Amino acid sequence: MSYNLLKGKRGIIFGALDKNSIAWKTAERVHEEGGTFVLTNAPVALRMGEINALAEKTGSQIIPADATSLEDLENLVEKSVEILGGKLDFVLHSIGMSINVRKGNAYTSQNYDWTQKGTDISAMSFHKVMQTLYQKDAMNKWGSIVALTYMAAQRVFPDYNDMADNKAYLESIARSFGYFFGKDNKVRVNTISQSPTPTTAGSGVKGFDGFIAYADKMSPLGNATALDCANYTVAMFSDLTKMVTLQNLFHDGGFSNMGVSNEVMEAFVKGVEK
Repeated sequence: MSYNLLKGKRGIIFGALDKNSIAWKTAERVHEEGGTFVLTNAPVALRMGEINALAEKTGSQIIPADATSLEDLENLVEKSVEILGGKLDFVLHSIGMSINVRKGNAYTSQNYDWTQKGTDISAMSFHKVMQTLYQKDAMNKWGSIVALTYMAAQRVFPDYNDMADNKAYLESIARSFGYFFGKDNKVRVNTISQSPTPTTAGSGVKGFDGFIAYADKMSPLGNATALDCANYTVAMFSDLTKMVTLQNLFHDGGFSNMGVSNEVMEAFVKGVEK
Protein backbone atom coordinates (compact mmCIF):
# COMPACT_ATOMS: atom_id res chain seq x y z
CA MET A 1 0.00 0.00 0.00
CA SER A 2 1.34 3.43 -0.94
CA TYR A 3 0.70 6.68 0.92
CA ASN A 4 3.04 8.80 -1.21
CA LEU A 5 5.15 9.47 1.89
CA LEU A 6 8.18 10.28 -0.24
CA LYS A 7 6.56 12.03 -3.18
CA GLY A 8 8.99 14.57 -4.60
CA LYS A 9 11.89 13.35 -2.46
CA ARG A 10 15.16 12.15 -3.94
CA GLY A 11 18.21 10.37 -2.66
CA ILE A 12 20.93 7.73 -2.89
CA ILE A 13 20.68 4.07 -1.87
CA PHE A 14 23.93 2.25 -1.11
CA GLY A 15 24.14 -1.53 -0.99
CA ALA A 16 21.38 -3.09 -3.10
CA LEU A 17 22.92 -6.42 -4.17
CA ASP A 18 20.05 -8.85 -4.74
CA LYS A 19 16.40 -9.39 -3.90
CA ASN A 20 17.24 -10.54 -0.37
CA SER A 21 19.06 -7.35 0.61
CA ILE A 22 17.44 -4.72 2.80
CA ALA A 23 18.66 -1.99 0.46
CA TRP A 24 16.88 -3.70 -2.44
CA LYS A 25 13.60 -3.91 -0.50
CA THR A 26 14.03 -0.30 0.59
CA ALA A 27 14.53 0.85 -3.00
CA GLU A 28 11.31 -0.88 -4.02
CA ARG A 29 9.37 0.69 -1.14
CA VAL A 30 10.83 4.17 -1.74
CA HIS A 31 9.77 3.87 -5.37
CA GLU A 32 6.27 2.81 -4.35
CA GLU A 33 6.04 5.83 -2.02
CA GLY A 34 6.91 8.25 -4.82
CA GLY A 35 10.62 8.79 -4.15
CA THR A 36 13.33 8.86 -6.80
CA PHE A 37 16.91 7.79 -6.28
CA VAL A 38 20.27 6.73 -7.64
CA LEU A 39 21.50 3.22 -6.87
CA THR A 40 25.14 2.61 -6.06
CA ASN A 41 27.52 -0.10 -4.97
CA ALA A 42 31.16 -1.03 -5.47
CA PRO A 43 31.98 -2.11 -9.04
CA VAL A 44 32.78 -5.67 -7.91
CA ALA A 45 29.44 -5.90 -6.08
CA LEU A 46 27.59 -4.62 -9.13
CA ARG A 47 29.10 -7.42 -11.21
CA MET A 48 28.05 -10.01 -8.62
CA GLY A 49 24.53 -8.73 -8.06
CA GLU A 50 21.32 -8.23 -10.01
CA ILE A 51 21.02 -4.48 -9.62
CA ASN A 52 20.18 -3.80 -13.28
CA ALA A 53 16.80 -5.45 -12.78
CA LEU A 54 16.11 -3.21 -9.78
CA ALA A 55 17.15 -0.10 -11.71
CA GLU A 56 14.80 -1.02 -14.54
CA LYS A 57 11.92 -1.74 -12.17
CA THR A 58 12.29 1.57 -10.31
CA GLY A 59 13.35 3.76 -13.23
CA SER A 60 16.65 4.49 -11.50
CA GLN A 61 20.18 5.06 -12.70
CA ILE A 62 23.21 3.20 -11.35
CA ILE A 63 26.45 4.97 -10.49
CA PRO A 64 29.29 2.61 -9.50
CA ALA A 65 31.21 3.89 -6.47
CA ASP A 66 33.68 2.46 -3.99
CA ALA A 67 32.39 3.92 -0.73
CA THR A 68 35.93 3.97 0.68
CA SER A 69 37.10 6.29 -2.11
CA LEU A 70 36.54 10.02 -1.66
CA GLU A 71 37.02 10.54 -5.39
CA ASP A 72 34.28 8.03 -6.19
CA LEU A 73 31.96 9.52 -3.58
CA GLU A 74 32.45 13.07 -4.85
CA ASN A 75 31.59 11.88 -8.36
CA LEU A 76 28.57 9.96 -7.03
CA VAL A 77 27.15 12.93 -5.14
CA GLU A 78 27.72 15.40 -7.95
CA LYS A 79 26.16 13.14 -10.58
CA SER A 80 23.24 12.18 -8.31
CA VAL A 81 22.31 15.82 -7.73
CA GLU A 82 22.54 16.40 -11.48
CA ILE A 83 20.51 13.33 -12.44
CA LEU A 84 17.83 13.83 -9.80
CA GLY A 85 17.50 17.55 -10.44
CA GLY A 86 18.45 19.00 -7.08
CA LYS A 87 19.71 18.40 -3.57
CA LEU A 88 19.04 15.12 -1.81
CA ASP A 89 16.41 14.31 0.82
CA PHE A 90 17.54 10.84 1.92
CA VAL A 91 20.52 8.50 1.90
CA LEU A 92 20.67 4.83 2.94
CA HIS A 93 24.01 3.31 3.93
CA SER A 94 23.59 -0.47 3.82
CA ILE A 95 27.19 -1.65 3.50
CA GLY A 96 29.12 -4.15 5.58
CA MET A 97 31.90 -6.67 5.05
CA SER A 98 34.42 -8.61 7.13
CA ILE A 99 37.20 -10.50 5.39
CA ASN A 100 38.03 -12.20 8.70
CA VAL A 101 34.50 -13.62 8.80
CA ARG A 102 34.64 -14.70 5.17
CA LYS A 103 38.00 -16.40 5.65
CA GLY A 104 37.01 -18.08 8.91
CA ASN A 105 39.42 -16.20 11.16
CA ALA A 106 38.31 -16.14 14.80
CA TYR A 107 38.01 -12.83 16.67
CA THR A 108 41.05 -13.88 18.70
CA SER A 109 43.11 -14.56 15.57
CA GLN A 110 42.53 -11.64 13.23
CA ASN A 111 44.47 -10.67 10.18
CA TYR A 112 44.75 -6.95 10.95
CA ASP A 113 45.11 -5.90 7.33
CA TRP A 114 41.75 -7.58 6.73
CA THR A 115 40.36 -5.98 9.90
CA GLN A 116 41.33 -2.52 8.71
CA LYS A 117 39.81 -3.14 5.28
CA GLY A 118 36.55 -4.28 6.89
CA THR A 119 36.45 -1.24 9.15
CA ASP A 120 37.00 1.06 6.19
CA ILE A 121 34.16 -0.54 4.22
CA SER A 122 31.69 -1.12 7.07
CA ALA A 123 32.12 2.01 9.19
CA MET A 124 34.58 4.61 7.96
CA SER A 125 32.76 4.67 4.64
CA PHE A 126 29.74 6.13 6.48
CA HIS A 127 31.86 9.06 7.66
CA LYS A 128 33.22 9.52 4.14
CA VAL A 129 29.73 9.50 2.65
CA MET A 130 28.45 12.09 5.13
CA GLN A 131 31.57 14.26 4.89
CA THR A 132 31.17 14.37 1.12
CA LEU A 133 27.47 15.25 1.40
CA TYR A 134 28.23 17.87 4.06
CA GLN A 135 31.11 19.57 2.25
CA LYS A 136 29.22 19.67 -1.02
CA ASP A 137 26.07 20.97 0.69
CA ALA A 138 24.18 18.24 -1.13
CA MET A 139 21.38 17.60 1.42
CA ASN A 140 18.12 19.50 1.67
CA LYS A 141 17.06 20.81 5.07
CA TRP A 142 15.16 18.19 7.07
CA GLY A 143 16.76 15.46 5.01
CA SER A 144 17.35 12.02 6.52
CA ILE A 145 20.44 9.78 6.52
CA VAL A 146 20.10 6.20 7.76
CA ALA A 147 22.68 3.44 8.24
CA LEU A 148 21.94 -0.18 9.09
CA THR A 149 23.52 -1.75 12.16
CA TYR A 150 23.15 -4.70 14.53
CA MET A 151 22.90 -5.22 18.29
CA ALA A 152 26.34 -6.86 18.42
CA ALA A 153 27.53 -3.25 18.71
CA GLN A 154 26.28 -3.33 22.33
CA ARG A 155 26.30 -7.02 23.32
CA VAL A 156 28.54 -10.01 22.73
CA PHE A 157 27.74 -12.29 19.82
CA PRO A 158 31.02 -14.24 19.50
CA ASP A 159 30.76 -15.34 15.89
CA TYR A 160 29.84 -11.85 14.67
CA ASN A 161 33.56 -11.27 15.02
CA ASP A 162 35.10 -7.90 14.08
CA MET A 163 31.83 -6.78 12.50
CA ALA A 164 30.63 -6.05 16.05
CA ASP A 165 33.43 -3.47 16.41
CA ASN A 166 32.61 -2.04 12.99
CA LYS A 167 28.96 -1.57 13.92
CA ALA A 168 29.89 0.11 17.22
CA TYR A 169 32.11 2.52 15.28
CA LEU A 170 29.34 3.09 12.72
CA GLU A 171 26.86 4.04 15.44
CA SER A 172 29.35 6.45 17.01
CA ILE A 173 29.93 8.13 13.65
CA ALA A 174 26.18 8.54 13.22
CA ARG A 175 25.90 10.38 16.54
CA SER A 176 28.99 12.52 16.12
CA PHE A 177 28.39 13.57 12.50
CA GLY A 178 24.68 13.75 13.16
CA TYR A 179 25.30 16.58 15.64
CA PHE A 180 27.02 18.72 13.01
CA PHE A 181 24.56 17.84 10.26
CA GLY A 182 21.67 18.72 12.57
CA LYS A 183 23.08 22.01 13.86
CA ASP A 184 24.35 23.27 10.52
CA ASN A 185 21.90 21.84 7.99
CA LYS A 186 18.85 20.52 9.90
CA VAL A 187 19.64 17.05 8.51
CA ARG A 188 18.91 14.07 10.74
CA VAL A 189 21.17 11.02 11.08
CA ASN A 190 20.10 7.70 12.62
CA THR A 191 20.98 4.02 12.64
CA ILE A 192 18.52 1.15 12.51
CA SER A 193 19.52 -1.94 14.52
CA GLN A 194 17.80 -4.71 12.59
CA SER A 195 16.93 -8.29 13.52
CA PRO A 196 19.24 -10.95 12.09
CA THR A 197 18.12 -11.09 8.47
CA PRO A 198 18.95 -13.74 5.85
CA THR A 199 20.88 -11.52 3.42
CA THR A 200 24.02 -12.31 1.46
CA ALA A 201 26.13 -10.43 4.02
CA GLY A 202 24.48 -11.98 7.06
CA SER A 203 24.66 -15.54 5.80
CA GLY A 204 28.47 -15.44 5.97
CA VAL A 205 28.43 -15.42 9.78
CA LYS A 206 29.07 -18.82 11.41
CA GLY A 207 25.91 -20.40 12.84
CA PHE A 208 23.71 -17.67 11.37
CA ASP A 209 20.72 -19.89 10.56
CA GLY A 210 20.62 -21.19 14.13
CA PHE A 211 20.81 -17.70 15.54
CA ILE A 212 17.94 -16.50 13.35
CA ALA A 213 15.78 -19.27 14.85
CA TYR A 214 16.94 -18.37 18.38
CA ALA A 215 16.21 -14.66 17.91
CA ASP A 216 12.79 -15.45 16.53
CA LYS A 217 11.93 -17.46 19.67
CA MET A 218 13.32 -14.72 21.93
CA SER A 219 11.41 -11.85 20.33
CA PRO A 220 7.78 -11.25 21.36
CA LEU A 221 6.92 -10.22 17.80
CA GLY A 222 9.40 -12.52 16.07
CA ASN A 223 12.17 -11.34 13.78
CA ALA A 224 11.66 -8.25 11.63
CA THR A 225 12.02 -9.11 7.95
CA ALA A 226 13.95 -7.20 5.29
CA LEU A 227 10.63 -5.78 4.06
CA ASP A 228 9.71 -4.70 7.60
CA CYS A 229 13.04 -2.87 7.79
CA ALA A 230 12.42 -1.25 4.41
CA ASN A 231 9.08 0.06 5.69
CA TYR A 232 10.74 1.46 8.80
CA THR A 233 13.42 3.11 6.70
CA VAL A 234 10.73 4.74 4.55
CA ALA A 235 9.20 6.14 7.74
CA MET A 236 12.62 7.50 8.75
CA PHE A 237 13.01 9.13 5.33
CA SER A 238 9.57 10.74 5.54
CA ASP A 239 8.58 14.02 7.18
CA LEU A 240 6.73 12.04 9.86
CA THR A 241 10.04 11.57 11.72
CA LYS A 242 11.62 14.95 11.07
CA MET A 243 12.57 15.51 14.75
CA VAL A 244 14.26 12.14 15.25
CA THR A 245 18.05 12.25 15.11
CA LEU A 246 21.20 10.83 16.80
CA GLN A 247 19.26 7.66 17.60
CA ASN A 248 20.11 3.98 17.35
CA LEU A 249 16.66 2.57 16.70
CA PHE A 250 16.10 -1.08 17.54
CA HIS A 251 13.95 -2.80 14.94
CA ASP A 252 14.01 -6.37 16.18
CA GLY A 253 10.59 -7.50 17.37
CA GLY A 254 11.54 -6.68 20.97
CA PHE A 255 14.66 -8.89 21.11
CA SER A 256 16.89 -6.11 22.46
CA ASN A 257 14.84 -5.77 25.66
CA MET A 258 14.44 -9.47 26.39
CA GLY A 259 16.27 -11.46 29.04
CA VAL A 260 14.76 -14.82 28.15
CA SER A 261 11.50 -16.09 26.68
CA ASN A 262 9.37 -19.07 27.68
CA GLU A 263 10.06 -20.70 24.30
CA VAL A 264 13.83 -20.48 24.74
CA MET A 265 13.64 -21.73 28.35
CA GLU A 266 11.48 -24.67 27.32
CA ALA A 267 13.93 -25.64 24.59
CA PHE A 268 16.85 -25.30 27.03
CA VAL A 269 15.18 -27.44 29.70
CA LYS A 270 14.37 -30.15 27.15
CA GLY A 271 18.03 -30.14 26.09
CA VAL A 272 19.20 -30.48 29.71
CA GLU A 273 16.74 -33.31 30.41
CA LYS A 274 18.09 -35.26 27.45
